[in-house]
Amino acid sequence: MSDLNTVDEATFEDVVLRSDKPVLVDFWAEWCPPCHQIAPVLAQIAAERSERLNVVKLNSDENPAISARYRVMALPTLILFHRGEMIWSVVGARPKAKLLKDLDEALTPVAPSLVG
Repeated sequence: MSDLNTVDEATFEDVVLRSDKPVLVDFWAEWCPPCHQIAPVLAQIAAERSERLNVVKLNSDENPAISARYRVMALPTLILFHRGEMIWSVVGARPKAKLLKDLDEALTPVAPSLVG
């Protein structure tokens, strides 16, 4: 689907919850057209913000326990984690500019040095 790193039930805790950097998790599925639409945007954000933010994808169909734990009910769902805590989420595809603005607003209270 994209060049983003993937996580699953075996790697989620280490890659997402124990990360030193904020992590944006893209909950997606192969059958989801909006998931495919947002994938290139997320790949751009991952490349542009690689020093301050990790972006990974998690296939919800293949990892239902994690999707259930975070109450993912629709796809795509994007969840931003910082120091093991969920700090922001959104359901549905967004334009890149709107997504970046929302991410910066979510990160400002917890990690202002990571914004923009």
